[in-house]
Amino acid sequence: MQKIIIPTVLLALSGTLHAQELPENLPDMVVTATRAGSESKKSLSTAATVYTREDIDRLQVRTLPELLRGSTGVDVVQNGGYGQPSGVFIRGTNSDHILVLIDGIKMGSVTTGTAAFENIPMESVERVEIIRGSQSSLYGSEAIGGVIQIFTRKGSDSETPKVTLDAGGGSYYTHRSAGTVSGKYKSAWYNVGASHLGSEGFSAQTLPADQDKDGYQNTAVNARAGYKFDNNADVEATFMRSQGMNQFDGWSKDSENKKEFVNQVIALSGNMDLMKNWRSTVRFGQSNDEGQNFTPNGKFSSLFESTRWNASWLNQFNVADNHQVIVGSDYRVDEVSSSTIYQQKSRYDVGVFSELHSRFFDDHFVNASVRWDKNEAFGDYVTGSVGWRFNWKHGISVLANFGNAFKAPSFNQMYWPRDDWGGGGNPNLKPEESKSYEAGLVGDHLWGQWELRAYHIDVDNLIAAWPPVNINKAQIEGIEAEIGTEIYGFRPKLTMNLLNPENKLTGKVLPRRSDKTIAFDVSKSFADVDLGAVVIAQGQRFDDVANKTPVGGFVTVDLRSAYHFSKNWMLSAKLNNLLDKNYQTVNTYNMADRNFFVSVHYNN
Repeated sequence: MQKIIIPTVLLALSGTLHAQELPENLPDMVVTATRAGSESKKSLSTAATVYTREDIDRLQVRTLPELLRGSTGVDVVQNGGYGQPSGVFIRGTNSDHILVLIDGIKMGSVTTGTAAFENIPMESVERVEIIRGSQSSLYGSEAIGGVIQIFTRKGSDSETPKVTLDAGGGSYYTHRSAGTVSGKYKSAWYNVGASHLGSEGFSAQTLPADQDKDGYQNTAVNARAGYKFDNNADVEATFMRSQGMNQFDGWSKDSENKKEFVNQVIALSGNMDLMKNWRSTVRFGQSNDEGQNFTPNGKFSSLFESTRWNASWLNQFNVADNHQVIVGSDYRVDEVSSSTIYQQKSRYDVGVFSELHSRFFDDHFVNASVRWDKNEAFGDYVTGSVGWRFNWKHGISVLANFGNAFKAPSFNQMYWPRDDWGGGGNPNLKPEESKSYEAGLVGDHLWGQWELRAYHIDVDNLIAAWPPVNINKAQIEGIEAEIGTEIYGFRPKLTMNLLNPENKLTGKVLPRRSDKTIAFDVSKSFADVDLGAVVIAQGQRFDDVANKTPVGGFVTVDLRSAYHFSKNWMLSAKLNNLLDKNYQTVNTYNMADRNFFVSVHYNN
């Protein structure tokens, strides 16, 4: 930790504060951090980054990993270009230590324990919330590093249907098209959309034997509709599905291995006031992650299909003007259907939790939660967290957090069939466990906003080796800094992450985490023209647990522009990797060289 204190003092005044908005575009509000509806960031100690639809359009990102890259406390690695596997790390924890939700429904593969970020269609996304830090006391398993929740696009407030159209193309024969129709009719609202992203791609591997192009196709549809009753009750249904294929490199020359995928989420929710100070929410949903693999000659190789059934019941009680209690329960069944015969094909998890949100003496806020989970695989587990925030009248806030969390072993780790070499899953695995501590300062002034947080995470029972066993222990220390302001119409933003993720048994650095990241974004509008640039600099990382395979650091520069040539039409262009940097985030896997994308947009 001492290695990063001095540069932190020098750089702490140079971070960024990402835009925070509600689904209704109210500023500075967060949904995921409490599970109790939207709450102001100023009343929470939790670290949160929020991207709205306006941010997604302004940044001109075409994939979710591209959006997450450079975010505070987040590190993204990719095994190539479009559609290739992406690993997302929050605060140096493992890539499977992140809970991923779409409209409140838990998603991801039950076999690998991770989510296919690369296949989530950005044209279906209204808003992304990134909650950093332990969240198991609210959500249960997987939320050791944090939670990423994606909200699909919602209907507009206009009774005249609002139409958006988008089409474009660029390097690697990449093409994209998308459209949405949204609006409301009396007390009902709706949004329907469809999109397609395709690319011939480039070779994912740098190895001479694998210099073929690895293409990608993704066709997606989404729908969201709801109705509000006169008694302040409402119901809503959401649907998102993406389907396509990606080619990936194998172990022979010109190999065209292919994966066909389906990712789908369905949700139905309802809210109503049971009493004056008692509001109840019920949500049901299902997520599906399916992948079929084919050999270079087109022969079927394997099938893995994950299905997660979700149900939750939340009850919000306003016990006093400044005190709110939430009591809820979750039930989930995970299932796997595969060409590989797993030792177990399903398991359930039931959780009961309670939250307290209190305000004392006008400027002190306390948020606390406790949860009990019963998992069919390993039994009971209890988690808790507490956070405190003091908002000083001079625009500076002091905060502190503590929490513990756990991660249930994946189906691969527990139930993979035994083979002739003694490999296979370990049904006796214990959940991975963590304790996290955090302290920070936040500033909110007329000239801008800044934030500085330091954290310490201890992780026990880390699963490693094959067959998997609970042998590793990790200690992760880090500092995050953000600052943003506006000067003569320029809106500069800067983020900084300093990280020391250590395997306590070996003294080695945990693999695939960069020890330092700085991201700078600036934008400005000139009449009908918008201009922007982003610079991302990352330090070295190691690709293996023994730290014998270093992956060098890099600096990339992206430029973007947009021209509003009428009220309803806009032309945008983006140039990525301006310096044509040849770099990697995973050893032997290419990242894109200099490339561009141009698109035209319409909305009424």
